[in-house]
Amino acid sequence: MEQSAYDAVVIGAGHAGCEAALAFAKRGLRTVVFCLSTDHVAFMPCNPHIGGSSKGHLVREIDALGGEMGHAIDRCFLQSRMLNRSKGPAVHSLRAQADKKQYSAHMRRVLEQNPNISLRQAEIAEILTDRGEDGRPYFKGVVTRTGISYPARVCVICSGTYLQARCLTGEVITESGPSGQPSATLLSSALTEIGVKLRRFKTGTPARMDGQSLDFSKMERQEGDVPVIPFSFDTEPEEVQKEQIPCYLTYTNERTHEILRENLYRSPLYAGVIEGVGPRYCPSIEDKVVRFADKDRHQIFVEPEGADTTEMYIDGMSSSMPEDVQISFYRTVPGLEHCEIVKPAYAIEYDCLAPGQLTLSLESRVCKGLFFAGQINGSSGYEEAAAQGLYAAVNATAQVLGGEGLFIDRAEGYIGVLVDDLVHKELWEPYRMMTARAEYRLLLRQDNADLRLREKGYAAGLVSEEQVARARWKKERIAKEMERLKHTRIGATETVRVFLEANASAPIRSGTTLAALLSRPELSYEMLSALDTERPAVVSREKATGTDLLDEEVTKQAEIEIKYEGYLSRQEQQVKQFRKMETRRIPADISYLSIKGLRKEAAQHLESFRPENIGAASRIGGVNPADISVLLVYLEAAEGRAKGGRTDGDA
Repeated sequence: MEQSAYDAVVIGAGHAGCEAALAFAKRGLRTVVFCLSTDHVAFMPCNPHIGGSSKGHLVREIDALGGEMGHAIDRCFLQSRMLNRSKGPAVHSLRAQADKKQYSAHMRRVLEQNPNISLRQAEIAEILTDRGEDGRPYFKGVVTRTGISYPARVCVICSGTYLQARCLTGEVITESGPSGQPSATLLSSALTEIGVKLRRFKTGTPARMDGQSLDFSKMERQEGDVPVIPFSFDTEPEEVQKEQIPCYLTYTNERTHEILRENLYRSPLYAGVIEGVGPRYCPSIEDKVVRFADKDRHQIFVEPEGADTTEMYIDGMSSSMPEDVQISFYRTVPGLEHCEIVKPAYAIEYDCLAPGQLTLSLESRVCKGLFFAGQINGSSGYEEAAAQGLYAAVNATAQVLGGEGLFIDRAEGYIGVLVDDLVHKELWEPYRMMTARAEYRLLLRQDNADLRLREKGYAAGLVSEEQVARARWKKERIAKEMERLKHTRIGATETVRVFLEANASAPIRSGTTLAALLSRPELSYEMLSALDTERPAVVSREKATGTDLLDEEVTKQAEIEIKYEGYLSRQEQQVKQFRKMETRRIPADISYLSIKGLRKEAAQHLESFRPENIGAASRIGGVNPADISVLLVYLEAAEGRAKGGRTDGDA
């Protein structure tokens, strides 16, 4: 039986699926979203938090592009903190502990109330394709387990960790998805039938405990920030000021490690039972004890799962050990001596894409109109998934409606770094976003995501006129305030001398500018108000818009731009060099294996990943600078032949 046709299909209603569906719907595409359980929309099977180091950048970028994640967490957080405050602004990252049931309910409500979205609980069993004039398969629709077909023009698969999933707790293996949810058993076969190659990855989660059984007096209490800074650029700061729920910090000890070492033979990870490759940067507690044998303790964060439950998440102690071993080692941790486990820890294995199968639009190389987003692409984390869901849907929409898709390069956003890495790197483990992966992170701060990406969101049809006008106003006011600071001179008066001395800042012998003083690390924009008699009033964002007044976002940006002007200028020069490599295109039909002088290893990797430009080629593993030189010579010779010019440089 066939249902009426849709414009777009989204498989999976996790964080990637929600953003994909909403992006389609904003452009007017009739979208059907399939999930294994409508009660688990935007489910958080692991740590119920949004943001964190580098991930906070992704959430801000999703928001700047018109996504929903920032709005959702602003309404559903239990505690919010800005991480890395002691470091520079490039690595400042918001992190908020979420009420996971409230977050899921919010996202489901947003989907259900959108007239362009239909939510369906069904397992997909078949991908329907046909062949175009070029002989390449293209997507036509899907068929559910119950035999109902849904024709559509494009599809984004956001299957998370559910494909052929199995959970492992010691010797007990359960064929299920996360938190006891059903596993998707048919989609893997459907994908392989159309030529998609899969592999196995693994991740894990710690135990959940009854908070009433814990002794928080033995732990370090961690409060949220006051005032709270919202994730979304559209959320007014006063909307997120509320009473927060504390988290707690404790530590493992040598007794914990001893129990783990004694029982390693019972761990599926070390007994060879686990087939999938696990995440390097989020290891299980048994893996930590083995890999970091010199450490006498590891940090453990105890975090609430919701406002209406006593269930606590034990962050930092994921495990696949048997439950009896879990009880033993958890109870060695201060504050957990009498803990009662509500849900034991487990590892989970699942299918995901083998590398080299995606274009930079996140479209399949083997099937036109079929896009992938989230953990099926080899990534990890809610934020990485959400970013990919939005990105893939915008590009899929361009196929349906025409026009330009969405492209963000490594110098424009963390999303650009994420997509580029997933497409061009041969990942051997689940990919996790980190600030260290972004070469131009001083330019790609979380605080300026709207200035960088609002225009792209507007061009993609996801950002309103009002939203983009706000970003344009903000950019203009920052420039004006920086100009004012650079041209406002301060004399070497007694008042200035006393001010500088009081703030442990070097004296000035002659006049200088406010910008020159602001560039000193010990002085801030707020401190300089004592000398800045002509400064415009700083008011709320709502009152500042459309006037000559300032708001805190404008003054913060002006201060960062002036303090780091030299570093920013240097990175901008590096970006210019980067762009030269990115604009050097490589023909789509090039045969790397036939290029003389190109090492076989490099040719094989280039053939697998099919980079679109020289910059991308240089980032592929197994390709070195000498290989790039050979490739450039070949391209120049080929271009010369095409133009009828000299060919003596032929490789």
